[in-house]
Amino acid sequence: MRWVSLFSLFALLINCSKVPLRRRDNLGYSYNNPSKGSQFTPIKKKVALLTLFNETPYGGEDLAIIATEELRRSLSRTRDIIIDPVADKIFGNSKEIYAAGGVKLVQLTKKAKMAGINLVIYGRISKTRFRQKSDEIGFVRQTKAFGQSIVELRMYDVNGGKEIFVDTQQGDVDDATFRFYLKEAEDNLAYKRGMLRFASKVAVRKFVPKLTDLVSKLDWVGRVAKIIGTKIYVNAGRASGINLGDVLKVITEGEEVYDPETGAMIGISQGDVKGTIEIIDYFGPDGAVAILHSGGSVTEGDFVELY
Repeated sequence: MRWVSLFSLFALLINCSKVPLRRRDNLGYSYNNPSKGSQFTPIKKKVALLTLFNETPYGGEDLAIIATEELRRSLSRTRDIIIDPVADKIFGNSKEIYAAGGVKLVQLTKKAKMAGINLVIYGRISKTRFRQKSDEIGFVRQTKAFGQSIVELRMYDVNGGKEIFVDTQQGDVDDATFRFYLKEAEDNLAYKRGMLRFASKVAVRKFVPKLTDLVSKLDWVGRVAKIIGTKIYVNAGRASGINLGDVLKVITEGEEVYDPETGAMIGISQGDVKGTIEIIDYFGPDGAVAILHSGGSVTEGDFVELY
């Protein structure tokens, strides 16, 4: 009986050791192990992802759409980004941005701010390559195929009024299959397109770690969309990660700063803090309702940031 009791005590100690420890400070408050990271979920930045464009002679518009949707899926899985579904209606596509030399981004900055968009991602497929090498073996031949796609992506900070990211990634894929001598041209064309699509997906996936790391370091900025009575409606809510009880700073719009020599816009200055508001409810698919917490003179169009 004594051995049974000792065994039971040992088993209890083993099970307790598996329970994560919670430390307590000298006031009795418990907290998690700091090494586990922050327990606060970030407010997601709303990103306008514009359809990439393909400037190569292979794959056409379809190749650009495939690459864009792969990037959309990859970014949507991250914790800091929410992809705006109507971005193309505000900015158009990437080809239009490149054609205007970035001027269009500056022109549409105010419209993007009103829509609550924090960042714009656009880009192009700048180069594609496809090679096949066959070794004849009787009635079959071993075909080795190589596909390559080079993609350029850029990210524009709407709130700062400047481009903050530009990078190029290369996607390389290869395949080795046995093919019969007699193959229709359509089959070979489809095979080639498949390789280039896969290569483009590989290229855009490489951007995701860099983009998410950069986005996580940026401050979230929202907007006061409407004021009705004492209620203040913000253009971000549950889907963006806004929590009930969150206190937001209300900030005036900054001024555009231009280089006196070139006349080019350098960026937008930081606005002044007018007060704070507190989130009390949600509305719509991604909106929040707030009341005045401190200060005053909150107006529609003011910026809001997490306090």
